[in-house]
Amino acid sequence: MSLVIRELGLQPYPQVWQQMQDFTDRRDDATPDELWLLQHPRVYTLGKNGRAEHVIDAGDIPVVQSDRGGQVTYHGPGQLVAYTLLDLNRMKIGVRELVSRLENSVIALLDDYGISANARKDAPGVYVEGKKIAALGLRVRRGCSFHGLALNVDMDLEPFSHINPCGYEDLEVTQLSDLVEVPELGKVEKQLQSHLQRQLL
Repeated sequence: MSLVIRELGLQPYPQVWQQMQDFTDRRDDATPDELWLLQHPRVYTLGKNGRAEHVIDAGDIPVVQSDRGGQVTYHGPGQLVAYTLLDLNRMKIGVRELVSRLENSVIALLDDYGISANARKDAPGVYVEGKKIAALGLRVRRGCSFHGLALNVDMDLEPFSHINPCGYEDLEVTQLSDLVEVPELGKVEKQLQSHLQRQLL
């Protein structure tokens, strides 16, 4: 199976979301899977069944109601986003297995930096000492996934304090740069790409 990698840089959330839907609607059994690596300008996104009360005070940051799973999260520059456009039927895996593989990719990346991280059965994502460092939200349509994961690398975490991250009150968030000296974002992106390829191919 091949995996087309697209490094998209800083891209507005609504446009990329539309592009993911278009790609998923157009694809057929022969369409190669794709991995999109990017960042978003500041935005809060609510999941398909996300509850608006989890946005405490959006201020001047736009709020977009999306079609992914999960509740509310924040995206901003310095956060690596990986969107996984995969044919799960062809891979012969379900959503739970995909979630585990995405979590394991982040856990392996953090291990490269000597950071011990874990996933939680009750709340998808990756945690370091109870603080969330990566969020996951997926959508599956016609057996194909889109959306993906967001890893906090070196960003302004303050906007997370204006929401209940992923619907959990008092859930603390962290980022790679709070834990270790981080190289430039492009290097971390390459490492994440490598771990995702290992898990998905």
